Amino acid sequence: MSVISVYAVFADPNEAERIGQLVVEERLAACVNILGPTRSIYRWKGVIESAEEIAAIFKTTHARADSLITRIAGLHSYDVPCIATWPIDKILDSYAEWIENSVG
Repeated sequence: MSVISVYAVFADPNEAERIGQLVVEERLAACVNILGPTRSIYRWKGVIESAEEIAAIFKTTHARADSLITRIAGLHSYDVPCIATWPIDKILDSYAEWIENSVG
């Protein structure tokens, strides 16, 4: 199985949707789940900050993950965006096949 999830956080729903749409069109991801608002608390340039952000989970393959991460980072509005992979231990075989077929 070569399927992996890529987790990313965006400034707002429009950014998440724009980038999600583009990477699916480019076959870097089979799909993206754009989640509801999340509250983030983080340190940035020595100051504790708090912001409402939008999380998203992209489904792709290990072979496409690096290209997907690079593409999201290049389109992202943040200087240092949160983009990380999450391994998938178990998955429905037919869903894994669909993902693999969708990204080529």
